[in-house]
Amino acid sequence: MAANPHVSRVEAEAERRLSMLETAKRNPRPLPRVAVATPTLPANDSGEKVLADVTAFLRRFVAYPNEHAHAAHALWIAHTHLMDMWDSTPRLAFLSPEPGSGKSRALEVTALLVPHPVEAVNVTPAYLFRKVGSDEGRPTILYDEIDTVFGPKAKENEEIRGLLNAGHRKHSKAGRCVVRGKEVFTEEIPAYCAVALAGLGDLPDTILTRAVIVRMRRRAPSETVEPYRHRVHSAEGDALAVRLAAWMELVGPRIQWPELPDGINDRDADVWEPLIAVADAAGGDWPKRARASAVALLADAKRSAPSLGIQLLADLRRVFGEDDALTTQAVLDGLCAIEESPWGDLRGKPLDNRGLSHRLRPYGIASRTLRVGSTTAKGYRRTDLHDAWERYLPASLPQPDSAVTRVTAVTTPPTVTDVTDVSQLDGNGGDDSEEATEV
Repeated sequence: MAANPHVSRVEAEAERRLSMLETAKRNPRPLPRVAVATPTLPANDSGEKVLADVTAFLRRFVAYPNEHAHAAHALWIAHTHLMDMWDSTPRLAFLSPEPGSGKSRALEVTALLVPHPVEAVNVTPAYLFRKVGSDEGRPTILYDEIDTVFGPKAKENEEIRGLLNAGHRKHSKAGRCVVRGKEVFTEEIPAYCAVALAGLGDLPDTILTRAVIVRMRRRAPSETVEPYRHRVHSAEGDALAVRLAAWMELVGPRIQWPELPDGINDRDADVWEPLIAVADAAGGDWPKRARASAVALLADAKRSAPSLGIQLLADLRRVFGEDDALTTQAVLDGLCAIEESPWGDLRGKPLDNRGLSHRLRPYGIASRTLRVGSTTAKGYRRTDLHDAWERYLPASLPQPDSAVTRVTAVTTPPTVTDVTDVSQLDGNGGDDSEEATEV
């Protein structure tokens, strides 16, 4: 039978290709060298000038509450171009009590100057997690209307809250289960990325303590800004972002960890260390401006409305004055007499002994049975409160206010002392679950 010429040609071509493959394995050809361009800045350019141009660009469109917020915004934008350098990244939070205060505009302008911006409003957790873990590059998330995430429907957004809380630390990851067919696999998605937020009201302490907080407000009639149009100003912003990225890449290897102002430590240091490091690298007056901004904005954050627990401790210090012990009733009367306090009207009712005990228990404070003249009553000692005052209240908090209405001698007899072996007298270790009783 004659050979099929078509089969012969196929076999010959297969042998030729196998021969070429074997030859290539024995004599590998080197890959072509690709020249990588080193970022350069014009001879007359510098970090100080780049940051000055960034602040000038921002000021055209955003009315800041003060110069400290303005400087912090520019430094935060710069730090996003060198994310692998930092141990943690601060959140930037634009907050205001009312709409129309320039928060969204601040995010829009920020989007022009940061790497890989992702403007997020009403996004799903899956979308955010995939963006953060994308191979396209670490994103900068710009989350507007963040109050909808932490508001009445907060329980529906636990995954997003977790990402925003945990993603400030380098190497942080989010664990997820993925179903493929009938099998379930686990995967870890990177969570570390820069995040700027804008919203009404306040945010939980878990976010605020990791954030540079800018309290925005509506513009006064004397304050003017330039109308922003993306189609008009985006090219200018993009060019400025390229300059900023080039400078940050050049200066990155020379950045040193900065010396922080006194009193900025722990989580506050995590927030401000990257920004002050950028300022030190820029030189000029930026190191001084950055440290002044850190001190001022942190002080402003500490002056914001405290939690009810912290306010209760502060008000108790005012009520106690110089007394060593007070009955529970005397404490409640003193708290409700402070006009600016909420204790006289908590959801329509004044604070009672059970509520006081419940709010103080997390701080390790419990009532005791005190002897008042010839009777005993529930109450609190200064020594039991002192540790919580030292730990949770700033040393500069105003001392007891003479204007606070004091309880009269009728309700607070002059001699109030501890009863020995309290547990045998009240049977509950000093808990206010029972009314104070007379003996």
